[in-house]
Amino acid sequence: MTELRQVFQVPVKLLLRVIKVPRSTYYYARSHQQYKKLDDSPIIQAIDEIRQEDSKYTKKYGYRRLTKALQERGFKVNHKRVLRLMREHDWLCLAYNRQKRKYNSYKGTVGRIAPNRLNRRFKTDRPYQKLVTDVSGFRYGGMSQSEQVYLEPVIDLFSGEVLAFNISDHPTVEFALKPLREALEGLPKLGYRTTVHTDQGCQYQHKFWRDTLKEHRVFQSMSRKATCLDNAAVESFFHIMKVEVMDEHFENKEDLIQAMTEWIDFYNRHRIKTKLGGKPPVEYRELAIQRAA
Repeated sequence: MTELRQVFQVPVKLLLRVIKVPRSTYYYARSHQQYKKLDDSPIIQAIDEIRQEDSKYTKKYGYRRLTKALQERGFKVNHKRVLRLMREHDWLCLAYNRQKRKYNSYKGTVGRIAPNRLNRRFKTDRPYQKLVTDVSGFRYGGMSQSEQVYLEPVIDLFSGEVLAFNISDHPTVEFALKPLREALEGLPKLGYRTTVHTDQGCQYQHKFWRDTLKEHRVFQSMSRKATCLDNAAVESFFHIMKVEVMDEHFENKEDLIQAMTEWIDFYNRHRIKTKLGGKPPVEYRELAIQRAA
């Protein structure tokens, strides 16, 4: 535009009218030309370093999580720029679009159904106030029904931290009770009562499960029948875990269990969460307790 003005010796307003470009468009483009000159190479290098830190897991980071990681390193960058760079370098993770068949522990009313105390109120500002759990299957070998292990994590909705978990060949009542007891016995002294929310699986209707909750003065809450969204927090956890763990095939049970155990430790201590301000669950919980002290 500057060259045209010099050649024809006419004002900008007339040139814009001739070429049919709105004044606002011209001045917006001129004021944003500086952004085209930004050097992306330091950010590209930092993204690559983050992806290589623990490549088994961090390569599955999306652009929002990478944006938080970059900001923790001191970069002033927004998610749109990170998304553009990830697209240009083919770094976007598409594994989260996969759909997996879910294990269903519902066997009808075989015990006592508790009310839905949680009622999809998954947010809390207090550690250990709301715990959720469920069971899901992970397959190995020939991927048959008999070649799978079952996982039950107990998750604190305050930070998403896995307080305890169990992995077994059979989803029995005792299998389900083991991480529950471990989580409840590890709770500090609280000024409020804890609620444990589950679906209506047969393990959670059992008398032993109810007795364990009563022993620790814990409220029991259950989802409505065939309403998985009532326990969406733990369903989301299983989806993330299967995407990041089951992207490779495991020939035997031992390798699968080891990978699951290592991932849960990574999830608790290193995997940053955007809704926690870019902090992993354990660090977020520790900082919250320090601030409250």
